[in-house]
Amino acid sequence: MNGWGKLQIKTMENIVMGQKTLNQIVKEKPFPDYADWWKMGQAFLEFMSEAIVSQWSQLHHSGDLGVVKGHVSEYLNVVFGREARASLVEDFVNKSFSQPIQSGEFDALSYAFYKSAFELIESHIEAYDNPLERERRLFTKRVGKNFFRQVHSHLNLDLPAGLNDDQDFLKLKACIEQIGVFLKTGGYLRDHFGFLFSLDVEHAGQRIVQAESEFLENLKRNGIAHALYEMGYAVILPSAVYLYHTNGEAQHHSSRTIEELFDLIGYKARETDDFDPTGHPSNLVVELWEIEPLQ
Repeated sequence: MNGWGKLQIKTMENIVMGQKTLNQIVKEKPFPDYADWWKMGQAFLEFMSEAIVSQWSQLHHSGDLGVVKGHVSEYLNVVFGREARASLVEDFVNKSFSQPIQSGEFDALSYAFYKSAFELIESHIEAYDNPLERERRLFTKRVGKNFFRQVHSHLNLDLPAGLNDDQDFLKLKACIEQIGVFLKTGGYLRDHFGFLFSLDVEHAGQRIVQAESEFLENLKRNGIAHALYEMGYAVILPSAVYLYHTNGEAQHHSSRTIEELFDLIGYKARETDDFDPTGHPSNLVVELWEIEPLQ
């Protein structure tokens, strides 16, 4: 299927979760593969700036950019041993990219805005309708929705109306592939994107086998089908791991983007609840996805 044979999907099953400091988790899980930065694409940065900053600004008791700057400086210093340039946060907010933003800088910006958002939600949880864990995830979903809207327009995606036949399935795969190319050229994924409907995996003590030709039939007959989302050197893997261990939720930028695509054609789709980014090698993070019709 993908040259890796039968996969063992890594989950949080045997991991004791708790509040850790950034210094603690960086020492436990360094990312030397990310020491050499690469340039991020301007369109990607513009869309991500619009998506992240707009949703951060709309939170109850909207945040302080000074706090975000502090998180950026701490992250760059602890994770990469580098100083943050003075205008980095303002350049991102204002979509001013005359000085290109590098991969590690975007990783830090993503971490900082999400950490600020998660802290704001937690400190004012009485203003929200859902428990903290749900509200954090809804924030990631709103960012993904906004980002997908921009990518949809930019790429002029031809979305299927549903998943009723092979032609719809072909359209879906074409849209996902276009998004993958955009993510790679934009620097979000350094060298690999794969969204596979053929899989042979072990997850939570069960073996899941599905041929691509069985995807639509599984949806219709069983009400659920599966996919594998593979990412090679996702730019935010370090901060995703660090946010997950310090705040209990990661950003999932590209996953929430693809999730929104499925939402628009009538399907609930996302990685399994027990997904943990920690145990994966940088060159191959794999999410097991469950896809089912929206009720």
